Amino acid sequence: MAIFSSILILLALIGLSNIINRHLPVVPAPLIQIALGIGITLLPSGVHMTLEPELFFILFVAPLLYNDGKHTPRNELWRLRAPIFLLAVGLVFVTVFLIGYAIHFMIPSIALPAAFGLAALLSPTDAVAVNALAGRVHLPKSLRHLLEGEALMNDASGLVAFKFAMAAALTGTFSLTKASISFVVIATGGLAVGCVLAFLITGLRAVLRRSGLEDPTLHMLIHMLTPFALYLTGEHLGVSGILAAVAGGVVHAVERDEYDKARARNDEVPDHTWSVILYILNGLVFVILGLQIPVVFSTIFVNPAINSLQVTGYACFIFVLLLLLRFLWTYAFTRGGRLFGSEQQREKPSFKILVMTSLSGVRGAITLAGAFSIPLFLADGNPFPERNVIIFLATAVILLSLLVASTVLPLLASSSDTGNESKRTEKERQGQLKMMNAAIEAIHQAASKENEAETAAVLAEYERWFRMLELQKPRLTTKQVDEGIIDLRFEAFRMEREAARRMLAQGEISEQQFELFERSLEQLELMLAGRRSFWPIIMRKLMRLPLEMLPLKKSKSPANAKIGQADREALRRMKLRACESVIDTFDNRLDESGSEERSELISHYHFIKEKLQKPISPKQNGGDADVQRDLHWVAIQAERVEVQTLYERGEINRDLANKLRQFIRNREASILEQG
Repeated sequence: MAIFSSILILLALIGLSNIINRHLPVVPAPLIQIALGIGITLLPSGVHMTLEPELFFILFVAPLLYNDGKHTPRNELWRLRAPIFLLAVGLVFVTVFLIGYAIHFMIPSIALPAAFGLAALLSPTDAVAVNALAGRVHLPKSLRHLLEGEALMNDASGLVAFKFAMAAALTGTFSLTKASISFVVIATGGLAVGCVLAFLITGLRAVLRRSGLEDPTLHMLIHMLTPFALYLTGEHLGVSGILAAVAGGVVHAVERDEYDKARARNDEVPDHTWSVILYILNGLVFVILGLQIPVVFSTIFVNPAINSLQVTGYACFIFVLLLLLRFLWTYAFTRGGRLFGSEQQREKPSFKILVMTSLSGVRGAITLAGAFSIPLFLADGNPFPERNVIIFLATAVILLSLLVASTVLPLLASSSDTGNESKRTEKERQGQLKMMNAAIEAIHQAASKENEAETAAVLAEYERWFRMLELQKPRLTTKQVDEGIIDLRFEAFRMEREAARRMLAQGEISEQQFELFERSLEQLELMLAGRRSFWPIIMRKLMRLPLEMLPLKKSKSPANAKIGQADREALRRMKLRACESVIDTFDNRLDESGSEERSELISHYHFIKEKLQKPISPKQNGGDADVQRDLHWVAIQAERVEVQTLYERGEINRDLANKLRQFIRNREASILEQG
C-alpha cells in the first residue's frame, strides 16, 4: 500500500509541476519537478524511494530512448553522422581520459580507475534532459538534431567505459585492447539485436493485420512491450540494451512510414496512448532525481570528515572543465571541416553556436543511476573508496548543467531572433495554417453521410478563416498588444452584461434567461482569461455557489433546467442587443489609441450580429446546430494537438505555442458566441 501511495503522490507532483510551469514559464519543468521531488522528501511523512539502477534503466531509459529513436529524423541522423560520432564516441573517450586524470589529481583519495568511472558517467548527455531543454529553448534545428543524435548514441559509449573502469577498480587489471574490442562488439551487437528483433516484432504485427486482427488495443500492448523486450534481450546477450532500444525505435519508424502509405492515421490510438505514457515517464525521471538529492547531499554535508565546501568547489570545477573540453573539442574539429550541414556548406559554425553546443550537453538521471550502481565493496571486501563523494559529484554536475543551460541558453537563443520580426510573424502565420489544416483533416475524418450538411458548414467556416488569414496584412503582435486585445474583450463582456441587465429590468427576459446568458459569458471569460483575470472569475463563481445550492434557487438554476426554444430565442435577442451596445460604444472610441484593435473587435461583433440575424432553422443549409458544434469541438481539439506536436518537435517555441493556443481560444469563443 505504501508503494501505491508513493506512486500516486509522484504522479500528482508531475501534474502540479506542469501547472506551476504554466504560471512560471521562465522555470523549466524539469527543474520544477526536481524541486518538488526534493520538497516531498523534506516533509515529515514524505516519499522516500531508493534508486534501483537496473530497474531504472529498464523502466525509464528503455522506453524513452526507444521513443527518441522512433521520432528522431533519420535523414538528419545520417547527414550529421560525422559530428554525432565525434561527439558520441570521440568526445566520450577524450572526456574519460582527461577529466579522469583531473579528478584523480584534485582528489587523490579517488583511485584513478574510479576517477575514470566518474568521468565516464559524466561524459554522456542525457536524451531526456536534452529533449526537455529543447522543448523550452528554441534551438537551431541542426543543433537540436545534433544533440538528439549525440544523446541517443553516447549513453552506450559512456556506460561501456564506466563498466570497464569499474572492473579495473574492483580487480586492479585493465586491458586497452580487450576494452576496445569489447566496445565495438557491445555497440554493433546492440544495434544488430535491436534491428533484428524490431523487424521480427513489426513482422508479427503485419501478420496480425493480414489475419484481420486490427484491434488497436492489441497493437498498443505489443507497442508498449517492444522497448522492454529490446532492452532485456540486448542485455541478456551481453550487448548494449540501450542501443538495441534506439535501433528498434528507428526500425519501428520505418515500418510505420511504409504502412502509412497504404493506410492513413493507423497509429492514432497507440500514438495518443504512448504520448501519455511518455509524459508520465519523463516527469517521473526528474521527480525521482529530486528524491535522491537530499540523501546524496546529506551524506556529504553531515559527515564531519568531509569538507563539504571544498567538495562543492570540486564539483563546480569539474563542470567548468566539462564545458571547456566540449567547447574545445567542437571548435577543433570544425576548423578543418564543418559541424552542421551538407558537404556543400563551407561556412563554419559561429562562436555562439559553439557555445550553445557546449552548454546544451546537459547531464541527467542516467548519470545518477550509473553512480548509484557503483558497488559498495571492492573484490577484497573493503568498502569502495569515496563512493559517497563520487555520487555527490555526479549529482552536483547534473544540477549545474541543468541550471546553467536553462538560464543561459534561452538568452542566447532569443538574442539570435533579434531583428527577425518578419520571420517570427511568418512563423506565426505558418503555425496557424498548419493547425487549421489539422482541423480540416479531423473534420474530414469525422464526416459521414448523416452529417454531410453540417460538415460542409463547418468546412465553410474554416475556409472563411483561411481567406481572412491569407488577406490579413502581416502584423507583429507583442505580448502588450495581445493583452490589450484581451482587455477590450473583457470590457465588451461587461457591456454585454449591462445590456442584459437592462433587458431584465425592463421585463423583456426572465431571471433564469439572464442567468443562462451570464453563464455563457463566464464560459467565454474563462476561455479567454489570462493569468491576470482568471482568478477573479473563479472567485466570482465561488461566491455565487452557495446561492445556487439553496433549494429555491436550485429549482430555477440553469444547470438543472432544460433550455427550451423560448430560452434560445431570448438568448439570441440578448446577444443581438449586446452586440449593438458594444458596436455603438466602440464606434465612438475609434479616434483613441489602439484603434486597430477596436476595429478588429467591432468587425467581430458585426459578424456575430449577422449570424444571429439569420432565420433560425435546424435543418437549413448548415444542418443541425448541435452536430455542427460537435464537429467544431473535434476540429478545435485537432488544432490543440497540432500545436503541441509542433512544440514537441521544436518547430515552434513556447511563446509562439502560447500565441497559437490563444488563437484557438478565440476561435472557440467565437463558436460559443454563435450559439
